[in-house]
Amino acid sequence: MQTDFIYEALPTRVIFGEGKLDQLAPEIERLGAKRALVLSTPQQEDWAQHIAQSLGQASAGVFAGATMHTPVSVTEQALEHVKASNADCVVALGGGSTIGLGKAIALRTGLPQIAVPTTYAGSEMTPILGQTENGIKTTQRGAIIQPKTVIYDVNLTLTLPAGMSATSGLNAMAHAVEALYAQDRNPVISLMAEDGIRAMAEALPVIIHSPQDKAARLQAQYGAWLCGICLGSAGMALHHKLCHVLGGSFDLPHAETHAVMLPHTAAYNEPATEALSRAARALGTDNAGLGLWELAKKVNAPTALKDIGMAESDLDKALEIALKNPYWNPRPLEADSLRALLKRAWAGEAPSA
Repeated sequence: MQTDFIYEALPTRVIFGEGKLDQLAPEIERLGAKRALVLSTPQQEDWAQHIAQSLGQASAGVFAGATMHTPVSVTEQALEHVKASNADCVVALGGGSTIGLGKAIALRTGLPQIAVPTTYAGSEMTPILGQTENGIKTTQRGAIIQPKTVIYDVNLTLTLPAGMSATSGLNAMAHAVEALYAQDRNPVISLMAEDGIRAMAEALPVIIHSPQDKAARLQAQYGAWLCGICLGSAGMALHHKLCHVLGGSFDLPHAETHAVMLPHTAAYNEPATEALSRAARALGTDNAGLGLWELAKKVNAPTALKDIGMAESDLDKALEIALKNPYWNPRPLEADSLRALLKRAWAGEAPSA
């Protein structure tokens, strides 16, 4: 039992359940806002426009320029839109890219934000912003970054493609797996992490074969909620550092990168911490790293960095960047071992300590 820790609950209001999108307008009013700007990616602009229209006079329009890794240049464009529309609140509709943009706006303006996730990323539950500028991804943490309200409506996930469901779910699981051994872990978060891993591991294979299975979709949303809380409360270590480097410096797709790397980072840390036995138990296996790798294959997620755009010639550069400003990690960051980890992940080989 862990007997030395600090636990602080994060102050986000969560509205969970089928059809809860109809609570958006009352939540905007509850925040004291009168003009909400709806954010989305270009792919979800029609959906965002529909939601903006449903808000009537409470709508400040739509900004549909969100993109992965939250480039500062896009945030600056969105800020111009916020000013021009006289928005006093933002509504982020989508996954980590859109929610990240909402956080970046909140950080710079202090405006309240409501997150309406349509994937399983979990970013909506954290006070953490990752943003990219000049090819480098950095993170910031602060209360102003935390969404004020999160609305989970399972109906918004029913059209999420099976492949994106798989990678998004594994991305969420990465938050919980890392929370089990992170520097700021605590018993409450460890309970949430194990249940979040279990919920997602059970739901994802069902969703892959039956994308309209509402019960499985609800379970995945529940898992994403727990996993997001874990990231926001316990922090990050090797896994997130490597993914930030690979995404921010080499423009790899966010969720897919997490999906590929998670088995390998878990395997790297498994000999150094008993905490990952809880992840193995949640997965129904004896080895967390191999269990995660088998799950990724089962749900047809990518398992090789070379398949998502990483050049083998860039692996040494990635390692160099990762070692410059490393996050805390339970196992020391050994250059040779990390180089071997990255090569296995690039090739799609089974994870190993």
